[in-house]
Amino acid sequence: MGKDGFLTAKAIGNRIKSKGLLKLKFYCQVCEKACRDENGFKCHTMSESHQRQMLLVAENPAKYVDSYSDQFKSDFLSILSRRHGTKRIFANQVYQEYISDREHLHMNATKWTSLSEFVKYLGRESICHVDETEKGWYITWIDNSPKALERQAAIQKLERAQKDDDDREQQQLQKQIDRASKLAEERGLLEQKSGELKREDEQGKIKLNM
Repeated sequence: MGKDGFLTAKAIGNRIKSKGLLKLKFYCQVCEKACRDENGFKCHTMSESHQRQMLLVAENPAKYVDSYSDQFKSDFLSILSRRHGTKRIFANQVYQEYISDREHLHMNATKWTSLSEFVKYLGRESICHVDETEKGWYITWIDNSPKALERQAAIQKLERAQKDDDDREQQQLQKQIDRASKLAEERGLLEQKSGELKREDEQGKIKLNM
């Protein structure tokens, strides 16, 4: 077997290394190329292809930053919505799941300099409910899809109907209480009048002194 073969120890080692995450400082987002070490990154930045790509970026840098920001947000929210739904989750946990993909877009290419800034942006745009704790930021995705809005409207309609039913039952119950109180009051008055006209037995016979 030749030294440069596909199954040599060096070739196998290189493939194993390529599967893992490489250091961020050796990654070129513009060319979407990851380098294993400083020397490899230096060689890449001096290459003709990298220089041409950088000239294109220099013509309209805002366009590239906005594009990277939109892609980062889309991929991040995709993981958040698919894996966690509308549950409250630690923002850094979602970010770790996001960067576990070796081909992910790096945040340093976006308009956000940190995860905290990105989380605050999600809160300002009402994309997520966000709250800060001693451990860090927590986020809750707000599902604004048509199905979710329709489901929420149906729940609210059901709650209103239930409330109306409860109000009607309460009104009927109050009417029954008022009616019973009125009857009891009328019965009490009648008993009181009949008692005033009735002579007690222990009074005995009526005697007249002549």
